[in-house]
Amino acid sequence: MHIVMFADQHVETLGGAQVSTRLQRRYLERAGHTVTIVAPRRHGARAAIKADDPGYLDLPSIPVTPDREYALSWPGRAADRVVDAEMARRPQADLVHVQADFWGAFLGYRYAARHGLPVVHTMHNRVDVGIEATAPFPGLVLRALNGWRRAALRGRAGGAPTGVDGWAYLRGLARGAEAVTAPSGHFARRLEAHRVFSPVDVVWNGIDDDLLDRVRAEAPDVRAPGVPRFVWLGRMSPEKRLLPFLEALAEADVACEVEVIGGGAQLAAARKLVAQHRLAVRFAGKLPYDEVLRRIAAADALVQTSIGFETQGMTPFEAASLGTPAVISDPDIADEIGTGVWRVDAPADEPGRIRALAATLRRAAADIAAGTAPAPDPEMPAKFRQSSRTAAMVLVYERVAR
Repeated sequence: MHIVMFADQHVETLGGAQVSTRLQRRYLERAGHTVTIVAPRRHGARAAIKADDPGYLDLPSIPVTPDREYALSWPGRAADRVVDAEMARRPQADLVHVQADFWGAFLGYRYAARHGLPVVHTMHNRVDVGIEATAPFPGLVLRALNGWRRAALRGRAGGAPTGVDGWAYLRGLARGAEAVTAPSGHFARRLEAHRVFSPVDVVWNGIDDDLLDRVRAEAPDVRAPGVPRFVWLGRMSPEKRLLPFLEALAEADVACEVEVIGGGAQLAAARKLVAQHRLAVRFAGKLPYDEVLRRIAAADALVQTSIGFETQGMTPFEAASLGTPAVISDPDIADEIGTGVWRVDAPADEPGRIRALAATLRRAAADIAAGTAPAPDPEMPAKFRQSSRTAAMVLVYERVAR
């Protein structure tokens, strides 16, 4: 098959959806399929990475962030003409896989409608929560977003008026899809409950087989002596709840070491909290993905702190695949992972959540010191390998392409 993927951002830029899409392409090609990825042309420092890759169809774009890392391609007739002209030089497409939530989604649905192709849509984004976390007037933004959707997809299934909130937005997009997939069971259930699509296929985002095997082989068989070692990683923004984690760490008052991996707008505030409470926290900054996995494998436990935001939450899956248990704040993610977790109670108020996380950190530290930490599911590495995830996605493709 020739699968044409549409993305909001070029897959050689930073981001979980980009990493997932890039990995899916690699394993689809290993399985003998052809993949074209349509995305905005890059402008920043990463623009030279694989600039001549024939699998990329780059669209005219404008940068939308100060570092020029991310860009926007306007979903109109000019972009349509570029897509059609470039695709005319490539093998006949069999289906469209929308790996986008905004302009990339509009472009993908427009292309599919013009050429009579079925659409599989992987939904990566809790649009309602994401907009609320990043926009000053989320209600107005969501109304505008639904208006943009209706205008961009006018005359097509996705242009129907379906409401004005985040679920209405996804519901409208999905009207043009033959299948919708979600990267977790809990997100799939939410999509179905809000009448976005039903049934939603659950296909986890996976991890590269070779990298997983290599990091697991390098991991020590015996725990190094010392105090319990925790690792936190992610974007340093409010929805990830790094600052509440550091407050909970101070309240827990346990002997431990913590490594924080990543960067973002809250780094300065995080450093200030660490200094104020004299916490044994080391900021590692942004690291290459393979090194991140090595740090997870070497830790006694991963700490996951966001609540209700993640559509999958990759880090606990990565930790479980590497044999590292996790302190998990989001009950949906804890349910999805199953074993090898310390669950954090989730009161409605933030002070209560901080106290609950502190209590769980104390419990986890005691279990680690006693050698009684819960073990992750030994089947997780096989379930999380990208080869198995790609095989599951191909079954979806075959179903809609008939």
